Amino acid sequence: MVNKDKMMSDEKNVEQQCADFREMFEAIRGEVGRVIVGHEDIVDNVLITLFGGGHVLLEGVPGLGKTLLVRTLGSALSLEFRRIQFTPDLMPADIAGTNLVVEDATTGRREFQFQKGPIFGQIILADEINRATPKTQSAMLEAMQEHSVTSGGQVRRLPEPFMVLATQNPIEQEGTYPLPEAQLDRFFFKLLVTYSNREQLKAVLDRTTTGQEPQAQPVADAAKILWAQKLVRRVVVAEHVQDYAIRLVLATHPQGEFATSLTNQFVRFGSSPRGVQAIVLAAKVRAMLDERYHVSFEDIAKSALPALRHRLLLNFEGQAEGIQTDDVLADILKNVPRTIEEKSIA
Repeated sequence: MVNKDKMMSDEKNVEQQCADFREMFEAIRGEVGRVIVGHEDIVDNVLITLFGGGHVLLEGVPGLGKTLLVRTLGSALSLEFRRIQFTPDLMPADIAGTNLVVEDATTGRREFQFQKGPIFGQIILADEINRATPKTQSAMLEAMQEHSVTSGGQVRRLPEPFMVLATQNPIEQEGTYPLPEAQLDRFFFKLLVTYSNREQLKAVLDRTTTGQEPQAQPVADAAKILWAQKLVRRVVVAEHVQDYAIRLVLATHPQGEFATSLTNQFVRFGSSPRGVQAIVLAAKVRAMLDERYHVSFEDIAKSALPALRHRLLLNFEGQAEGIQTDDVLADILKNVPRTIEEKSIA
């Protein structure tokens, strides 16, 4: 009887924690929505990335509100916000920081003192990241993966939670450098920001030309974000659901056991294991938002596209044919069965 009561109590506690998580998610979404017009899917996926403990890459032509979205998110969270404007002449030390020679005013002694760079924040806006050279882009690798910076042989931890929100223009535009594959793989999601429709443009004009621009107010702090990130990882994933996520990633590997015809024809390299990690963590967040403490096949499917689109490298034929990675992934989602039994029945 005691064990049964304890189980019921634990279940109620879990339900309450899930309810608290959804309330915080809705509060942040609401504050961002006061400033950002439309782009609801983009906002939701950015927040999913935040609670999944990852980084997000936003791609779109200039003027679509990518930078405003990141700044607004920084305002809605009581976290230390930093902006890095990437330019061709930006150097790695401008991001991570550098050792300066400082002279003591009283003794006259000189010593090295580390001057922290803008990467030492919690919400980092890496604006137009693909306008910097590959050498400078690579300076972000350690920070994004290890949440630390090494300078002068000393490792310095970055404050938690730590999230990079990078914006980039399409690589076809002049003056851009493609991000290295190793850095692309560090991004949890890649999101494509599209043009606003007629109603959304009207709302933008109403908000920005009347002198009454709304401002987002802080509704969450570091402690709440870290609590939510730990809660997300406790969501249950059944073995057969997890296997579906694994097979989706394996289907991106050309000539592999689960590869589709489009994968074999147009893909040079498929996703790394980080792809399936991102899918599962994002699916856990979606499950909690849907008032469930277990992941469904639909959660996995909805998370696959933004988690994998930047982790596939097309071959020459794919590029020549104008194939997009989204086309390959759509084919994978259509043809990979959710269970092995579905394949055998078919």
